[in-house]
Amino acid sequence: MKRREFNRLLLASAAGAAGILRLREFGAFCAGSYTINPDRLRASLEALSEYGRNPQGGVTRVAWTQPDIEARRFVMEKLMPAASLKARVDAAGSIYCRREGKQHLPVILFGSHIDTVPEGGIFDGALGSLSAIEVMHTLADRKVETRHPLECVIWSNEEGTHYGRGLFGSRAVVGEFEPGELDERDEHGVHIRDAVSGIGGDLSHIQEARRKPGDIAAYLELHIEQGGVLDRAGVPIGVVEGIVGIIRYKAVVAGEANHAGTTPMPGRRDALVAASHLVIAVQEETVREAGRQVGTVGKLSVHPDVPNIIPGQVELVIELRDLSMSNVEGIFKRIEARAAQIAASSGTKITIQPTSTHQPALAARWVRDMIAQEAAAVGLTTLSLPSGAGHDAQMLARIAPMGMIFVPSVGGISHSPKELTRWEDTANGCEVLFRTILAIDSRQTQPG
Repeated sequence: MKRREFNRLLLASAAGAAGILRLREFGAFCAGSYTINPDRLRASLEALSEYGRNPQGGVTRVAWTQPDIEARRFVMEKLMPAASLKARVDAAGSIYCRREGKQHLPVILFGSHIDTVPEGGIFDGALGSLSAIEVMHTLADRKVETRHPLECVIWSNEEGTHYGRGLFGSRAVVGEFEPGELDERDEHGVHIRDAVSGIGGDLSHIQEARRKPGDIAAYLELHIEQGGVLDRAGVPIGVVEGIVGIIRYKAVVAGEANHAGTTPMPGRRDALVAASHLVIAVQEETVREAGRQVGTVGKLSVHPDVPNIIPGQVELVIELRDLSMSNVEGIFKRIEARAAQIAASSGTKITIQPTSTHQPALAARWVRDMIAQEAAAVGLTTLSLPSGAGHDAQMLARIAPMGMIFVPSVGGISHSPKELTRWEDTANGCEVLFRTILAIDSRQTQPG
């Protein structure tokens, strides 16, 4: 869609709103009838996809680069004003807009991100961000007043492609930065301070981006699943149980480098053969018990890495993910035991040490229940599932009740130009987000 066509749609949207299904008292949900405006949401997503567009059909909109800067300007100068919203940028570069409530209550916060990985898709992050604006637009169209103030947010540098660390804006909210992180330079020598300043942030006032526990009544994030569970099951709405914990381990397999032509097979201490058995052990021990845990060896370095020398040392990274850290620890103990057996039988030495740990972030049960009941109220089936990918929601869960809504990714493909979510599913997700926000707002007291 051309941008001028999109702008005409923005001007026409208020007139079209009267024909769309009104708030929950108007009864059952019908296919093609929504409270939100699905055509406007689609037009927003298509217009945003022009920023950083690739010939393959996806987008490269890496945080704080020119396509991202232009996309942010489009959101702040076109989409938000059309919804009667005024944008502000916090010290970390995250974009906020606010509707005041009738009472002095904690804010209901919702949103996502619009930066992408190189050659990514058009839905990852963008759907949640533009659905948040669509919710605000619908409330303005209908002159709905809420008890709580509402804020939508577009987080800064969620993907972490630029400067190497993701969830930048949401980590600023909870004050979690690595030592030296705010003094780094990118591959072109640009200081992170200047990159953030270029999008309207100010790292010298980064503490002002923090939010205190109790400031936020609930945080909601709509996102594509990025996996194939919902698509295979034919279920339109996923209710996220939580974002998995991740532990990474560095394994070093030490053997003996020797001449590949003169060393007999029985006398070899081949580190790569032993490492290959360890990779298989990770696979087997991860799937030994039923569950949604995952184990991966995605990085492997062979030394000396030449064709006519038996590998003397191999380094690999083992990554385990699950909502239950005790389950992850149990899997690792079994992998350790297998590693000892492999070392003994291969004449090698295997050492494994943890290198990083990210705790799970569980969604609040009462928020999950509200998402499920609001989906059911409009005839949409739901499935509870964990998120295997990281999201800004995991940071917000540290200071507020958190909930996430997933919609299907066709074929489970994401971070790719082939990333696809059906337009009907984008509208369904936005509708459930809208209704869940109103349900949270209508609660006289929030559960603990």
